[in-house]
Amino acid sequence: MSLNADLTMIPEGDIARHRALAQGMVTRLVILQSDGGPGGTALAGTGRRFVSTVSTGGVRRTREVELAKTIASVRPNDPLLSPAQHQLLYRARRGIEIALAVAEVFARQTELEQLQPRNATAPLAGEEATRFKALLSASAYVAAFTFAAYLGATLLGEGEPAEDTDEPDYLFDTAQDAVKSLVAGLDHAIAGAPDETALIARARAFARVALEGLIGRKARFTGLSSFESAHIRIEQDDFTINGFDVAPGQKRKPLSMSFKKPTEIVGNHIAKHQAMRLAKMLMAYDFERQMNPFVELGGFLFTFIGDGMPGTGKTMLIQMLAGLLDEYCRIAGYPFHYENFGVEQISSYQGKSGQNCRAFVDNVVNPKAIGFGTIDDVDQVAARRSDDRASAGQHEVTAVLMESFAGASTVVRGNCTFGMFSNYPENVDDALRQRAGARWLVDGPQSRDDYIDIFAILVGKNHSIPLGEHALLAGQEIKRAVSTSYGEHSRPQEDGLLAVWERYEKAHGKLGTIADVGTYLHMIKEAEPRFTGRAIKNITDVIKMRAMDVDLPDEWFATPGAFMHKPYDDKKSMIEALRAPITMEMVLQEINRYADSEFRYADKADEAAVAEIIRRERQRERALRAIAAMKADGRWEE
Repeated sequence: MSLNADLTMIPEGDIARHRALAQGMVTRLVILQSDGGPGGTALAGTGRRFVSTVSTGGVRRTREVELAKTIASVRPNDPLLSPAQHQLLYRARRGIEIALAVAEVFARQTELEQLQPRNATAPLAGEEATRFKALLSASAYVAAFTFAAYLGATLLGEGEPAEDTDEPDYLFDTAQDAVKSLVAGLDHAIAGAPDETALIARARAFARVALEGLIGRKARFTGLSSFESAHIRIEQDDFTINGFDVAPGQKRKPLSMSFKKPTEIVGNHIAKHQAMRLAKMLMAYDFERQMNPFVELGGFLFTFIGDGMPGTGKTMLIQMLAGLLDEYCRIAGYPFHYENFGVEQISSYQGKSGQNCRAFVDNVVNPKAIGFGTIDDVDQVAARRSDDRASAGQHEVTAVLMESFAGASTVVRGNCTFGMFSNYPENVDDALRQRAGARWLVDGPQSRDDYIDIFAILVGKNHSIPLGEHALLAGQEIKRAVSTSYGEHSRPQEDGLLAVWERYEKAHGKLGTIADVGTYLHMIKEAEPRFTGRAIKNITDVIKMRAMDVDLPDEWFATPGAFMHKPYDDKKSMIEALRAPITMEMVLQEINRYADSEFRYADKADEAAVAEIIRRERQRERALRAIAAMKADGRWEE
C-alpha cells in the first residue's frame, strides 16, 4: 500500500483486526475531558449554555461514555434497535475500525512505524523525540479526520438539527485517543434526541462540525504532507478519502446570487419565455405524490442546453430562472436547491470527478426539494469520448451526466431541471448534447430596438439625454416577441437544413400530414447522420411543451393555497383545462428549431477543423521559406 496519487485499497483483514477495540469503544470507554468546556449547562429555552466565570482551564475530569446505551435510549421501551439506531451504532463501530486502519497506513508510510517500537523500548530523546511526537499527533489527526469523514459520508438521512452541535474536545495524543474523543463528542451530540430522525440528523451535524474543526486545526500539525496526496478506498463501504479533500455532509447555505428579473433581459425571447414557463412548471410538483402533472400530461423539461456567443446573456438567464424559483419557493414554503457544477470540481484523483458529479446530480434530483442544476461551460467540464487530450476526470463527468440525464435508472419526477450552457456546443459530446430535451439559442439583443433598450437599461437614470423616437421595452413584450421568434422558424434558418426543406417542397409540396413530417425527418437524417431517434423524441417533447405552453396565471403563485398547495389531482385538472391542441405549425417550427441547431453545431465544428488545417498549412509554408533561407545562407545542416 502507498500513500501517493495511486489508489490504495485497505484489505478487510487489516480493518477487522480493530473490531474488538472498536466494539469496546462503542460499548463503554472512560475519557479525560476538560471541565466547563463547550458542554456547560443548558439554559432552558435559550439554546445557549451557562459557562462559569471561574477559570477551570486546568481542570480535567474523567467521564464514562456508553454510546450504545445512549443510542438505545431513544426508544427506551423497545429492547431491540430500530434500523436507524442500528445504522448509527454500526457506522460508529465501523468508522473506528477504518480510522485506526488508516492511521496504521499513515504510520507505515512515514517514520512513525520505526520510531514506535524504539520508543517503547527506551524513551526517545532530542530531535527524534520531537519528530516522534509530531508524527504521533499527525497520526491521531488522520484517525479523527477519517472517523468524521466516514460518518458524514455513510450516514443516510436528511435535514439538520434545530440547535447547534458542539465541537468535540479533541485529543491528539494517539490515534486511539483521537477516536475516543470523537466518540465522546458524538455521544454528547446525540444525547437526549427525541426520535430517530433527530438522532441521525444530530449525528450527521456532529460529523460536519467535527470536520470543520479539524480542517481549521490542520495547520497546527507537521508531518501531514504525505497524507495530502492519499487516495484510499474502502470498497465494501463505497467510501473514499482523497487526502483532506473530503468534506461531506456540509450544511446547505442559503442561496446567494444576484437574481435578475425578466424585464432586465433584452432579446433571447424564446429562451426567456421558456425559462419563465419552466419555473411555473416546477412549482406544480406535488411533494406528497412526488410527481408533477406536467410529467404525466407531457411537456416537462428535464434537461436543456443554452448556447450562444460570449456575452449574450447565458448567466443572466440562469440568474433569472433561479430568482423566479427562489421567489416561488419562499411563497410556498418549499425547500429550493440550486447548484452549479464547474471546472473546479474536476479532480486529479481517479474516480473523484465522477463522484463529485454524482453528488451534484443527487443533490439536485432530491425529491424532497425543488432543484435547479447548471453545468456552465459544459464543453470544458464534460469531454467528448473521442477526445484523447481530455483528462480522465472530464470523461468520468461525461459518463455520469449521460447516465443521469437519460440512463436506464433515470426517473423524472418533475421537481428539478438541469441546464447545460456553452459558448461552443459543437465541442460537447454528441450523445450528451442530444440528451438535452430543448435547445435555447441565447443570441442576445438582435434588432435596432433591442440595442436601444439594452443601452437605456444599462446606462441608468443619472442623465437628461432624451430617449428619441422609441417606445422603451415595447419590443420586449413577451407574447409579441415570442410569436415573432417562433414565426421565424416556420422556415429553416441554416443553409444545410434549408436545402433539405427546398428539396422536400420541390418533390412533395407543402407538409400537411404525419407521413409528410416523417418523410421530412428522414430526409434530414440522410443529410445529418446525428439526427437520430433521440432527436425525434426531443422534438416531440418540446412540441408537447408548446401544447402545454399555457400561461399559468400569476395569481396561482401569489399565495400557497391558490395552486401550489392543492392536491395533485386538482393541480392536474387545473392545468388540463388550459391545454391547447398540437398544430402543424407548431410541429414544423420545433422540427426546424431543433434541426437548425444540429446543422449549426456541425457547421461550427467543420469551420473550426478547416481553420485549424489552414493554420497548420500556413505554418508549414512559413517553415519551408525559413528553411530555404537558412540553406541559402549556409546555416542549414543536413
